[in-house]
Amino acid sequence: MKVFEEMPSALSAPQAMEEGYLRNHLLVAMPSMEEGHFARSVVYVCAHSEMGAMGIVINQALSDVVFEDLLEQMDLPAGNIVTAPVIHCGGPVDSGRGFVLHSTDFMREDTVRIDDDICMTGTIDILKAIAEGRGPHKSIFALGYAGWGPGQLEAEIQSNSWLSLPVSDDLLFSGDLQGKWHKALKVMGIDLLSLSSEAGSA
Repeated sequence: MKVFEEMPSALSAPQAMEEGYLRNHLLVAMPSMEEGHFARSVVYVCAHSEMGAMGIVINQALSDVVFEDLLEQMDLPAGNIVTAPVIHCGGPVDSGRGFVLHSTDFMREDTVRIDDDICMTGTIDILKAIAEGRGPHKSIFALGYAGWGPGQLEAEIQSNSWLSLPVSDDLLFSGDLQGKWHKALKVMGIDLLSLSSEAGSA
């Protein structure tokens, strides 16, 4: 079964450039989110405006999807891959769509620049480039994304479902997926035991 036929653009450029205070930030799930897709998740917010928000979960891998299999399904040669990228579960929306968050050393016409250091490309060209060993220096390849309607994410933050912090290269592109959630809390100076206690008594 093919995961997707092609990789459409993740966001239109005008939509991506609409400024919201959470754009280019990380969302860190509170311990109270114990079940479901977002349990202990860290989400990079690609777009945020009064129209809603869109992000990519950056610390969950898809164990049953292999990069080389995706290339084969799309009739792309494996080429010069040194290390195959991990396929991330980017979120529950459109799980058949592929998105690549990456450094700005790789740019195409349909690449969306999120900030000075981070871009997103959602077309098959970047997969071909990665397979041929000429892709971006840093990247996260994900299937699916997280989406919120107008005011939904703000309401979830208000109800203490998420914490937010500015993105850092070290957190975003770290290969330690299991450790990202704990590391994000540590960067914020939050003790997990104390946080769990407070969440339990709220």
